[in-house]
Amino acid sequence: MPKKAPAKKTAKKTTKKTTAKKSAPRIKNSVKGKKEKFTFKKFLTAVGFIVLPFIVGLVSSALTGDAMMNFGALKQPPLAPPAWLFPIAWTILYFLMGIASYLIYKLKVKTPDEKNLKKTELVLYFIQLIFNFCWTIFFFRLELRFFAFGWLIAMWLMILALIIMCFKNRKSAAFCLLPYLLWCTFAAYLNIMIAILN
Repeated sequence: MPKKAPAKKTAKKTTKKTTAKKSAPRIKNSVKGKKEKFTFKKFLTAVGFIVLPFIVGLVSSALTGDAMMNFGALKQPPLAPPAWLFPIAWTILYFLMGIASYLIYKLKVKTPDEKNLKKTELVLYFIQLIFNFCWTIFFFRLELRFFAFGWLIAMWLMILALIIMCFKNRKSAAFCLLPYLLWCTFAAYLNIMIAILN
């Protein structure tokens, strides 16, 4: 009987070791699960992404000058909104665009495919932002309204493609861009109708 006693002790030791091994990964996971601190650098990055569309809009408006002021003198199509609505709408849209771009930027990728998708989304976002900048100049300053319509359709397709891609990895960004797509759809209607009427 005394010979069997050590066997029980070793069994207890092994059970303690196994339970310790099982509990160890849980501790690691809890450490990994901690949220990253939102540092001042990350704050500046977020602000930069949100402010960028506003800068693009302000610069394009400054370049058009009085041409945008004369927009109200043109023959307006049905459903044309009052002039005061445009700056309010674009302020909201620029803010949502900035948030969407930052959400895409801070997305953590795990595979090469996810990395390529994120890169494509960011590139497409900045290209359509350039198109947004140029459209204002084409339509208001240069009065190339039919050309501006075609330019706007190209931009609309880029926004649509961007939303479809975002639904795969960042749905919140896609939802932020949906009002932008809807407004550009309405803007395309106004563009072509003003081009025809004037």
